[in-house]
Amino acid sequence: MAELKRTVALVEALHQACDYAGATRVLPGLLRDLHTETAGPDHVEALRLLCDAASNASSVLRSLGFPADAWLGAERCRDAAEASGDPVLRGHSAYILARASIACGSYQRGQTIAERAVDQLGQHLGRPGGPETLGSLHLVAALASRCRDRIDDSRESLTEAAVLARRTGETNTMGMFFGPTNVDIWRMSIEVDDGDPGLVVEIAQRTDAARIPAGVRQVFYYADTARALTRIGGRDREAVRYLLTAERIAPQHVRTAAELVEPIRVLLDRSRRQAGGSELRGLSERMQVGGS
Repeated sequence: MAELKRTVALVEALHQACDYAGATRVLPGLLRDLHTETAGPDHVEALRLLCDAASNASSVLRSLGFPADAWLGAERCRDAAEASGDPVLRGHSAYILARASIACGSYQRGQTIAERAVDQLGQHLGRPGGPETLGSLHLVAALASRCRDRIDDSRESLTEAAVLARRTGETNTMGMFFGPTNVDIWRMSIEVDDGDPGLVVEIAQRTDAARIPAGVRQVFYYADTARALTRIGGRDREAVRYLLTAERIAPQHVRTAAELVEPIRVLLDRSRRQAGGSELRGLSERMQVGGS
């Protein structure tokens, strides 16, 4: 069990660094071994570790563009959490399941999963990790609302999360990094497409992404700022700089990020030379993005 615990920590570190290739090399054997241990004398600890490992597996698969497989990983996370009987773990697994559901395009299902879990976890806020998990559930509910074109509902959920973040401060509970900085990064992601790109830039100017020591969250700060700047126009050089910073932090994430294809194409089409020159063309080639 000690060795398995160290391997779970390794996978978590690889995921946080957006080293998806490294994580996928370790996860299959780890998941198999943890599943075996759930039938042994240390089954309680094995279930908690299995929940963590399946959570990371789902997140990695979702980031790599395999939403159906991410859903299966989230289901295994939920099964382990249910078997553990821990209400906070159940809340965390609902967060993972809701995110996978949204990635599959099932926005209503994702919102329902998150909101039900909010109601259930509200009775257990005295437990360690309870407030952070509840806040993360509000964040994923906000994302689901935005995907359903209900931006006002999304902003209400973000407000609920912000209230909890002021209470918890910056945290790293179960790798969710819930806190004021992460709430701002989520707000940027939610506003960047259908909301207010000017607000995204404003939030970026007052937010220090380095408060979260994980590329898996920092990359969204830089990528979404670049997307907002591209929408605003007139600040293309700045947008390119943010894109290149995002790639430096998390190259595997950026080069497989579908949401960055169109902004890069727009920047290329607006001005292949003036906007980013050879650096932007190099990024577009690494992502296999061409102009129109």
